Amino acid sequence: MGKVFIARQSRYVQEEIDAAVKRVFDHFGGIEHFISKGERVLLKVNLVSGHSIERRVTTDPSIVRSVAELVLSSGGIPFIADSPGIDGFSRAAEKAGFMQLARELGIECRELTDPVDLPVRVSSDYKHIQVSRQVIEADKVINLAKLKTHGQMYLTMGVKNLFGCIPGRLKAGWHYNVGLSRERFAGLLLDIYAGVNPCFTLLDGVIGMDGDGPTSGDPYEFGIIAGTEDALTMDFWLCRMLGASLEDYPLYLAARRRGMSQCELEPSDIAGEIPSDHVFPGVKLPQTQSMRLLPRIPFIERLMTSRPVHIPELCIGCGRCASICAAKALRHENKHLYFDYGKCIRCYCCHEMCPVKAIKFEESKLVKLVNYFTS
Repeated sequence: MGKVFIARQSRYVQEEIDAAVKRVFDHFGGIEHFISKGERVLLKVNLVSGHSIERRVTTDPSIVRSVAELVLSSGGIPFIADSPGIDGFSRAAEKAGFMQLARELGIECRELTDPVDLPVRVSSDYKHIQVSRQVIEADKVINLAKLKTHGQMYLTMGVKNLFGCIPGRLKAGWHYNVGLSRERFAGLLLDIYAGVNPCFTLLDGVIGMDGDGPTSGDPYEFGIIAGTEDALTMDFWLCRMLGASLEDYPLYLAARRRGMSQCELEPSDIAGEIPSDHVFPGVKLPQTQSMRLLPRIPFIERLMTSRPVHIPELCIGCGRCASICAAKALRHENKHLYFDYGKCIRCYCCHEMCPVKAIKFEESKLVKLVNYFTS
């Protein structure tokens, strides 16, 4: 039996979504294998910020409905939850369709707040991580991720989705603490994943995002729903299916450094309705860093890493970018942004939170020079 089951699903039609989600869970023994009567089950959606459903930034509510109804059918008590990076939770959840869904099903939709210490393993890189109390107190966590590219972390899928368990503005502090090192940030993600320990991860890849994800990219019809008890194995396999190199994927590099078994991929890991050697055509991957060209030391990384730049003609002057910047590296005045690139840690939160795509990436001059002489 494969560690990852992938169902084909090309449309957000509720009856079809229900059937596809059930096929995924049935491969692992059905929802009853994971959820018992009376258990409170946190449905951790992807609600990075307030976007309409059509933008394909957030987990589709049809996926959430399907899982919530399965949990209810098993006697569990589901609630929808996340912690957006900057937007007010109620506004963002309403825009993404989660509030309406919760009202229709008679369940809670709540913000992840009240930070408490996450139990961590002895081998963890970070010994003091705080996540929401609701995460710790839930009997089970089902991780409902979205398949997208990501400017900082290359891709965001199952493991990265759990970063949202860290409440609100604490996220910005972690971005600042790990600095320019994507591998260090990936180590943090591995620790959160191990501590939260979701009982199941379901990935919405019906229509995901490529290009400048996780919020400013383009919708891409992957046509899949994937499920697993092992989100790392799923993320690594899908990295390959997207036509990306694992050597460019910080999560893989961090896991390999720890000697994790999930780094050894086998075709038998994949079951379901697409083969393990499937490659999605024409996926646009982020071009924020050429990670393999030079040694990973801070000075070199800064020279090698793309920097965020402002597009004044698109700016609406909302100020979200300056508000979210943990490094205090940009100033917003009259629809103009002024970057202090000496302070900028290249976390790209400014790009991620911009609602109108007014921040883009500019490849570093050193990368352009190296590419010129090696192409």
